[in-house]
Amino acid sequence: MDSIPDYMTARHRHCDEVFTEAESAVAEGNWALAKQKWQDFSGELEAHIQAEETILFPLFERATGMTSGPTQVMRMEHEQMRMLAKELEQALGANKQEEYLGLSETMIVLVQQHNMKEESMLYPMSEMHLPDPEKVASRLKQFCEE
Repeated sequence: MDSIPDYMTARHRHCDEVFTEAESAVAEGNWALAKQKWQDFSGELEAHIQAEETILFPLFERATGMTSGPTQVMRMEHEQMRMLAKELEQALGANKQEEYLGLSETMIVLVQQHNMKEESMLYPMSEMHLPDPEKVASRLKQFCEE
């Protein structure tokens, strides 16, 4: 069974790969492929965020008593990603290559910084503090892969 850090980090990498595929397709002007890859990415991103916000974060907050710490910061960053994703989707829908590529640079930086915080702090802390981390990892996997 995967640990929380192992599973969630693997999900980050998968999302990164799909995002890069969408970005490459936009750069090549392959709008059909770009839109397909974007749909894959945006679905994966939202599933990942929902798994964290509905499963991991509440369990972490209950186990640690920290409700205004790392999970609050992660939720704020999730909202930033969602807003940026809407802008990217609009640029993609209008076939605005330069706008999309510029916004994608911002998204990459935001996501990388966010992922680093989760991978180096939140996930290991969750693994350490949750009473049954393997069960939580299994629930996260089930949620993300439905």
